[in-house]
Amino acid sequence: MTEMAALTPKITWIFGCMILYWTYCIVWGVIGARRAHTAADYFLAGGKLSPMLFTLAATAVCFSGWTFIGHPGLTYTEGWQYTYASFYALTIPLTGILFLKRQWLLSRRYGFTTPGAMLAWYFRSDWLRLLVVSVALFFSVPYLGLQLRAAGFLFNVLTDGLLGVEFGMWVLSSVVVSYVASGGLRTVAWVGALQMLLLAAGIVTIGLLTLHYIGGWDRLMAGVIALTQDDPRRTPDGYSHYLAIPGAVQWVRDGSQAMGGAWTGSMVLTYLIGLMGIQASPAFSMLALASRRPAFAAQQVWASAFVIGLILIAFTAIQGVGGHFLGADRTFMDAHPDLVHPVMVEELQHQDLLDRPGGRDLLTPQLINLLGQTAPWLVGLLAIAALAAMESTASCYMATAGGMIAWDVFQRFLWPGADDHTLKFIGRMGVVGIVILALLVASASGEALALLGGLAVSYGLQMVPALTAVCYWPFLTRQGVTAGLLLGLVAVTLTEAAGLRWFGITVWGRWPLTIHAAAWGLLANFGVAMLISALTRDDAERKLECHRWLAERTALPPHKRRWVWPIAILTGLWLLIVAGPGAIIGNTLFGDPNAPATWLFGIPSIWAWQMGGWAVGVGLLALLAYFLELGVATATDTESAKFERVG
Repeated sequence: MTEMAALTPKITWIFGCMILYWTYCIVWGVIGARRAHTAADYFLAGGKLSPMLFTLAATAVCFSGWTFIGHPGLTYTEGWQYTYASFYALTIPLTGILFLKRQWLLSRRYGFTTPGAMLAWYFRSDWLRLLVVSVALFFSVPYLGLQLRAAGFLFNVLTDGLLGVEFGMWVLSSVVVSYVASGGLRTVAWVGALQMLLLAAGIVTIGLLTLHYIGGWDRLMAGVIALTQDDPRRTPDGYSHYLAIPGAVQWVRDGSQAMGGAWTGSMVLTYLIGLMGIQASPAFSMLALASRRPAFAAQQVWASAFVIGLILIAFTAIQGVGGHFLGADRTFMDAHPDLVHPVMVEELQHQDLLDRPGGRDLLTPQLINLLGQTAPWLVGLLAIAALAAMESTASCYMATAGGMIAWDVFQRFLWPGADDHTLKFIGRMGVVGIVILALLVASASGEALALLGGLAVSYGLQMVPALTAVCYWPFLTRQGVTAGLLLGLVAVTLTEAAGLRWFGITVWGRWPLTIHAAAWGLLANFGVAMLISALTRDDAERKLECHRWLAERTALPPHKRRWVWPIAILTGLWLLIVAGPGAIIGNTLFGDPNAPATWLFGIPSIWAWQMGGWAVGVGLLALLAYFLELGVATATDTESAKFERVG
């Protein structure tokens, strides 16, 4: 009874903060419903999202509950070799820099409302339109399921089992459905603005609290030294797997079984490329089309690369590694009791974190739970920050997938003359149907859901050749892009989930040669697209007219034009050296991982390398987005928004 009484303030604050947060969401759902007079208002916010609102909402969409919960958990088990994944704060917006502005210009010129409509017009192919919708659903359903199940798991832990995982998952998703289905994309954007602020503040706060409980910076570094010296898991060079990547590449059939950890340089690079599928996905393209102006650079450079990138490299690393020094790691605590502040021992019921249900994903919820006795109000706020991180991605994919079902399927094939009221109704039913399907997948998949989430992002990346054709390269034909997209989806599936067995022998497993499935899919996709395009023809003149118009609208001044290739080459080198196979240099450049006395900045060399690489990467993205004008609105762009649509 006493224990329950002690828990009551925490649970009360959690539900109190949840009610306030949901009230904000539902109010915006009502406002969005009242302002959605037409289908365009509902699905695209009338094309009037302000640059600031787009910046906040788009950033929230890119960094989901997986960033909030999964990122620290993987850092706990894999160390700094995994924190290279923090560079996805820079590579995710890279696809946006390349494609979003040009898609926006084409949508204003030709009246496109979905990426499927754009590709169908450009290639004269309704089959491609349906394929794009299929990719959107393949992307949305498992990714939604992953977020919703994570929300149920989080509140199961934070409410000490009061809410079951399944029950919490269905209840929490019902509120998301209510405000998304009622208000459409405008509501998603306004709620996303708050979700972005909560996500960033939550990660920073938990990182600072972790450092506080550890006892400060010096004790953190002392713990890191002891942890890595005792580490039995070593890279081929003899370094602790926490402080070094295990090589540029490993020639293994199954990358998850690589020596010293799966995160080789090639795995890191291709994983980052895979996550670029988020801003290449049809759902994100629709969010960009809703923007009033093609002013995307603030989101790409400052909100994503600078702010979120810094937060991930610094604070999630502290959360993940710091868990070892708070009682989550029983082996380390028994060996070095003087370096552990065992505040998590009781929360984990005197078990090792990895032996508890949920494993490493339990780390962040348990860090939040540490405040249950001393600051229950902060537990409530951090719980809502985590929930907001999960809902931010889910809500956007619900709304945009509903729009594609209404416009690209229902209006195009079933009822060409459907009015706005009917389209909005179909979109709302699409949202409900997608969420129910995602919940069923989440309930049935259980432990396999993380695998489905990885598939979803890899599927989204397969849109890149089609977007390259529309935005830059008229050489690619309808037949080539269609065949490439189909084969890319198959290649992703065979190198992420299924692998290949022949007569009982494993030919390859997951991530062969420590190369992520997304990259295998993209390689097959582009290769087939180029080969078939070289052998086929389509309406080249019409496509060339489209590219001529784009070239006129995006032409750079002469003094900038000569810098295009140097900046592009520098960006490629950055990917290869800082976050790819060349990153092996960072293992030892600023000190020997096995000799802490040689650490140049008082931190492991790999962490210093990552921080320096982050700073250089932000500068390169700024050059691409601002100097080369790939992410900023110019005078000609503003004029383009006024053009009469001809499509």
